Amino acid sequence: MDYLEVIVLVVSFVALLAIGVPIAYSIGLSTVITMLVSIMPMPAFTTISQRMATGLDSFALLAIPFFILAGQLMNSGGIAHRLIEFAKVLVGPIPGGLAFVNIVANMLFGAISGSAAASASAIGGFMHSRMVKEGYDASYAAAVNITSSTTGLIIPPSNVLIVYALAAGGVGVSIGALFLAGYLPGILLGLGLMAVTGTIAVRRKYPTAEPVPFRTAVVKLLDAFPSLLLLFIVIGGIVVGIFTATEASAVAVLYTFILSVFIYKEVKFKDLRGIFLSTINTTAIVMLLIATSIGMSWVMSYENIPQTVSDTLMSFGESKVTVLLIINAILLFVGIFMDMTPAVLIFTPIFLPVVMTLGLDPVHFGIMMVMNLSIGLCTPPVGSILFIGCSVGKIGIEKVIKPLIPMYIAMIAVLLIVTYVPWISMWLPRVFGF
Repeated sequence: MDYLEVIVLVVSFVALLAIGVPIAYSIGLSTVITMLVSIMPMPAFTTISQRMATGLDSFALLAIPFFILAGQLMNSGGIAHRLIEFAKVLVGPIPGGLAFVNIVANMLFGAISGSAAASASAIGGFMHSRMVKEGYDASYAAAVNITSSTTGLIIPPSNVLIVYALAAGGVGVSIGALFLAGYLPGILLGLGLMAVTGTIAVRRKYPTAEPVPFRTAVVKLLDAFPSLLLLFIVIGGIVVGIFTATEASAVAVLYTFILSVFIYKEVKFKDLRGIFLSTINTTAIVMLLIATSIGMSWVMSYENIPQTVSDTLMSFGESKVTVLLIINAILLFVGIFMDMTPAVLIFTPIFLPVVMTLGLDPVHFGIMMVMNLSIGLCTPPVGSILFIGCSVGKIGIEKVIKPLIPMYIAMIAVLLIVTYVPWISMWLPRVFGF
């Protein structure tokens, strides 16, 4: 490995981010600059273009725009409101019930939409004002919404898990196995956040909702049931082998279209143009991030960086506990400054060989990695979910940091449990034969 190229790559990337260049362009430009230093100019431009194009030539990536479209339809189709009402039935009567409702609703909506951003926007849009009206501190309400929205990145279907399967490359990680592996860690994360919010609610004496009458509970369940059914259709179809993850994403679009337009009737045909345009914009951003990240990943491989990092980590000995702790610390730091998609694409080829040497299953590592990087989405200066949650709550970021701290601690605690107890991630995939 030539350390000059590594220095050029890191310094140019950090410098571009520091002056406000969007992360996709920062990744692409730093990759090109590094290649100009290491090889001839013309092959550099040709090679990076080819790598970006061929990197996107993947059938699995077709699932991403479909799931994004499904999420947009859900966001506009009245699904969030129905899931909130259903969550009230489940956890409303618990002390600090509205905070619990926010967490459960985010878990359900995130699981259905596969998007933390959509979840933070949709659920936060409904819940924040209600929580403040009931006497909850505005910064606390925003912190609950911000952190709980990340559960949708772990509970399937999840676009980031699809990206991880792509980044794992030749290892051949099954998307279906990743989807199943995300359930228990995602639920555990939600329970960890509930433990924190429940403690705070009791200490601050936040109000408790009245128990919902049985008949009303049945009505709300039936109203939310068509939305919840999507989880069983998508994941059940993959597990049984009726369709692939990519085909499941198309089924999700068809189902949410029928649900939003013809059953709930909250999306009109005139609204579809805006929904499609929003989907195209989001897809374009995600795909550009993926393409440039694949280019940077190739350059790092060309410079033999993954092998060097692997050798360095293994020099600490073959202690699985120590190496995984170091990897988690690095990823937590990376997540503060880098968006999740490029982080997964760039660091999976670096760390996956290391953890496989230690005997970790790549499916388990994928869940660990996504859970780790999801914490970065809630932290400044780059945390996209932090900005969305503050925008929805109409509150300054500086006011949210303090109430976020105990929730960060809970998220890191759950991360460590998932890291060192592989059974939590691997039980369901093994039960279903993945």
